[in-house]
Amino acid sequence: MELAFDFDFIVIGSGFGGSVSAHRLTEKGYRVGVMEMGRRWRAEDFPKSNWDLRRWMWMPALKMFGFYNMRMFRHVVVASGNAVGGGSITYANALLRPSDKVWDEGSWAGLADWKSIMPRHYAEAERMLGVTESKILGEADLRLKRMAELNGVAHTFHAPNVGTFFAPEGEVAGKTYPDPYFGGEGPERGSCVGCGGCMMGCRHNAKNTLDKNYLFLAEKNGAQVFAETQVVDVRPLNGKVDGSDGYEIHTQCSTSWFRKNKRVFRARGVVFAASSLGTMELLFQLREKGSLPCISQDLGKRIRTNAESLIGVRFPSTDKSMSPGLAGGASIYLDEHTHIGVVRYPEGSDAIGLLMTLMSGGRPGWRRIGTWILTLLRHPMQALRVHNPRGFARENMLLLVMQTVDAHINMHLKRRWYWPFGSRLVTEGGPIPTFIPEANAFVEKGAKALGGIATTFLSEILFNIPTTAHCMGGCAMAESDGHGVMDAQNRVFGYRNLLICDGSMLSANLGVNPSLTITALAEHAMSHIPVKGKPQVETRIAMTQLE
Repeated sequence: MELAFDFDFIVIGSGFGGSVSAHRLTEKGYRVGVMEMGRRWRAEDFPKSNWDLRRWMWMPALKMFGFYNMRMFRHVVVASGNAVGGGSITYANALLRPSDKVWDEGSWAGLADWKSIMPRHYAEAERMLGVTESKILGEADLRLKRMAELNGVAHTFHAPNVGTFFAPEGEVAGKTYPDPYFGGEGPERGSCVGCGGCMMGCRHNAKNTLDKNYLFLAEKNGAQVFAETQVVDVRPLNGKVDGSDGYEIHTQCSTSWFRKNKRVFRARGVVFAASSLGTMELLFQLREKGSLPCISQDLGKRIRTNAESLIGVRFPSTDKSMSPGLAGGASIYLDEHTHIGVVRYPEGSDAIGLLMTLMSGGRPGWRRIGTWILTLLRHPMQALRVHNPRGFARENMLLLVMQTVDAHINMHLKRRWYWPFGSRLVTEGGPIPTFIPEANAFVEKGAKALGGIATTFLSEILFNIPTTAHCMGGCAMAESDGHGVMDAQNRVFGYRNLLICDGSMLSANLGVNPSLTITALAEHAMSHIPVKGKPQVETRIAMTQLE
């Protein structure tokens, strides 16, 4: 008796990898279900500032169901998006291509002719996401340019490539226009007003979030999106360990303490796209409980963070606001390994100011903490000003430093004494760099010249851990299951019709925002899925585990 399937594919997560997968699979004739743990948001529902924690932060245990999720580990604090549209709802809107050098590094090197293959997928991703050069440069961008001039790197200053709809030439910003991207098949769009609120959710309908392109078109093609739905189990059907008969997917409500609304779906294939952390944690749990026992032991290895540091300059007496512009602003290259870009929040969104402090040098650890305390004592008025969150967004030029240095950590599940309810994801390995002397020197020089106060992220000093929205790796591409979790077509070793398409697939440090690369690699993966009804050609690499 032939099994009845609810879907041909179930996609877990609706971020840059999941939305691409859903769209391309529906184009090829497959019935697709998308399981998204977060809520669906409309422009008018986004919080006006990040002081509205209930609508901004995702903390279900506290009945906070926003779209911004922060998880603290021993080695890193990871920020991610929980919403229909995934990280596109809360990211800074920058869509950048990495250097070609990344394809020669990490476990994906040599698996394919990436430098020849990827340009067309990047081009398609840019078309779908509406990538264009920013048409709005605010005061913070101009001050970064001045700082670059002081340091002899003004020639590297450039406006960002962003996924934003700008008003046509000669038109007033803030107006609504018919779909400008897909020949009328997409939704209406508002034009950007440059409020700096991209990371708070765009209230002006100008940000090209995934629910306005890939996911929108997927739903139009018949995909069903199940918001506020968490996947808790994925089991091969009929005792077929390799999943050749399909999979049983168990879900529950993610926003209710008691009414879990547990459901079971059947699908021929599954795409894991729950973000790097979400996918890793779920795969660890499924391997531990025996649902997917053949997942590679390489799971959770070589997780990278772009070697980031959050620093900035506060201008307490400025008469010009740092908020206008796009959240992901202009940037410069301090050297071939170090990228520095403007990050901003809209006026009034000052909560991040609670996490900033005076910049100080010193070796990471107790020495740096000691130096920091002395800095506070020597400059008490500056310290008071910097530690006052009021006016932070208006006065602060926040800078994100990213490097291509290949520092990485590992993750695994571990039962902790303070959490008796099950194993939790933990990190291990050496420290990820948080103190980047050349970047600090750049900011200190600029702050002195422009009349500002150099600042840094408090957690980097107190705990010597970075904060990142660019958690990458953990399910690396490789030639075999002894060196990674999946092959160059994103197929999980040991299983049929089981793919991973999110940040966990990234196998080298990009040095830039990974959103565009995740989108392009998902396009590449989906290009190998045959049109429904046509046979799929299996390759040796996909079957290594089974042999």
